[in-house]
Formats: sequence, C-alpha cells, structure tokens
Amino acid sequence: MKDEWRGKWAVVTGASAGIGKALAAQLAAGGANLVLTARRLERLEQLAAALRAQHTIRAEVCQADLSLPAAPQAILDFCKERGIAADILVNNAGFGAYGEVGRADLARLLDMVQVNCSAVVALTRLFLPAMIEKRRGYVLIVASTAAFQAIPYTATYAATKGFDLLFAEGLAEEVRPYGVRVCCLCPGPTESEFREVAGQPGRMWRWQETSEKVARLGLQGLAAGKSCVISGFANALGVAAQRLAPRKFVTRAAARLFRPRETR
Repeated sequence: MKDEWRGKWAVVTGASAGIGKALAAQLAAGGANLVLTARRLERLEQLAAALRAQHTIRAEVCQADLSLPAAPQAILDFCKERGIAADILVNNAGFGAYGEVGRADLARLLDMVQVNCSAVVALTRLFLPAMIEKRRGYVLIVASTAAFQAIPYTATYAATKGFDLLFAEGLAEEVRPYGVRVCCLCPGPTESEFREVAGQPGRMWRWQETSEKVARLGLQGLAAGKSCVISGFANALGVAAQRLAPRKFVTRAAARLFRPRETR
C-alpha cells in the first residue's frame, strides 16, 4: 500500500472519533490530503491541525450533520468551492441504538437510517461521477459484522449495516470497469465511542479490536481491490459459522445475547 494514497484527496465522514479518526490518521500518514467532516467542529479542527503538523499534508474541516438530508450536497459544495476533487470517499459516519423497536424513539431510528443508509447513498452518488470520469477512485463504506445477520434489540442498526454491505458489494462490481474500487469494511466490537452512544451493555464488548487495526485492514483491502473486509480472524470465523446455521437459530441466539437484563 506504499504511496497508494500520496497526493490524493480523501473525504472522511465521522472523522472526529473512533474508526473515522483512525482512518484519517492513516490516510494522512500515507500522504493523502483530507476533508474531515463530522458534527463536532472543535474535535475536527484539533485533528486537522495535528495531522497537518505531523504529516505536512493539507487538511480541511467541514462541519456537517448527516442526519440532515441536505448535508451530503453541502459537503460536495464545500469541496467544489475549494477546488478539491476527491479521489477517496470514506463513508464512515454511523451510529446504533440498543433496545426494543416498540419502545425506541422514532426520530432516532429514522435518523439512524438517514445517516447509515441514505447519506451513504447520497455521498457516493455525488462523488462517484468524477471518479468514473477520471477512471480512478476509491470508496470505503464502513459497515459491521452486524451486517451478516438479524440482531434483535439492535434490529434497525443491523438492518442498516446489511444495506451498506449489499450496496457496497453490488457497487464494487458495477464500477470496477471504470477503475474505481469499492470496499465494505465490517468490524466487530471496536475501541470507540460507539457502545456509549448506542447504549449497549458492557458485557457485549469484553473483547475489542483497536480502531487503528480496523482502519489499517480496511485501507489495505480497499487498495487491494477487495469488495469486503471482515476485521479480525475471530470475527471472520463467526460470520462463516453463522452462514452454516439456520437463520432462525442465529437470530434466536443473538436475542439471548442482546436481550436487556430486565426482560429476561
């Protein structure tokens, strides 16, 4: 992957923390210039300043809330106003919510679909034509090992990540003739703020990978032209085992693991 990213412009969503921050740092270490976007402006500015100083790259900051339908176009306009033609799009922004759908806040569930699915499609559609015209480009979509099966008590999140996986794999074949590479990165439990935001119990996160490792594997897979990367041998083994078992069995096993204590 040496020099794969050097001199290229990368747009990274959800760059203020976790996997997104690690992806931005590794792209910068590889010589890429960055457009960092997320809701938290102060964090983005701190990250941009640190990466500029450490790697002598350009780093622009675009504050955006991807739960708003107009945000993807605003990010594209931000790039155009600065004469930035993105070579790499990293669709990393996303969040989850834990609990029963019948008791969940409806607005939060719909925001999750907007951020995890609609914004991914919109950003990809907006940035893809220029890549196709140049006959080169990269799109990394961060999903989850949750993409491979239904998961009660985090049903909406798993469904959105299943969407991301199928979208990425289909798109990868569609744009391959144009020299554009698309990869779906599927991490398992990862050291980040995801669990706290989703409200998941700590018992489900006893073993975690680092954001740096997940980011490294995702970028390696993207550079190699892989359409899907599952981070971690144990995670890959778990996904393979799930495919061999009846879907109803897997879903019921997931329900036992994820069921809130008070409903057991």
